Amino acid sequence: MQVLELDHLQIAIPVGGEALAREFYADILGMPELPKPVLMQLRGGAWFACGDRQIHLGAEVNFQPAKKAHPAFIVRDLDALCALLRASGYAVLKNEELPEVRRVFTEDPFGNRIELIQSKYVA
Repeated sequence: MQVLELDHLQIAIPVGGEALAREFYADILGMPELPKPVLMQLRGGAWFACGDRQIHLGAEVNFQPAKKAHPAFIVRDLDALCALLRASGYAVLKNEELPEVRRVFTEDPFGNRIELIQSKYVA
C-alpha cells in the first residue's frame, strides 16, 4: 500500500475570512489554532488541530463554498454542539440516513458543508 494515512485536509475560505474562521473553527468547534510557517502566513488562511490531524483553511480569491464535498468531524457531545451552533446563528440539519450514526450537517460561515458525528466514546 502506498498511502499510509491522512496528514491534513484543506478547506477553502474567502480572502480576509480568517477572523470568522477562528470564531467558527476555534471558538465554536473547539479546534486549537496552529501557527503557520512564516512563508505561508503571507497567503492568508489559518491552520487548526483536529485530533492528531490538521485542518488547513486556505484563502482563495475566487472562492466558491463546497456544498457537497465536506469534512466529517467526530465530536464529544453532539447535542451541546448543536445548541451552541444554533445559539451562534448556524443552521443544523439532522440526518438519519445512517441509522447507526448520530450525525448532523451545518455550514461554516462561508457556506462550506460540515458534518458532525457523535463519538461512540463519550467520556
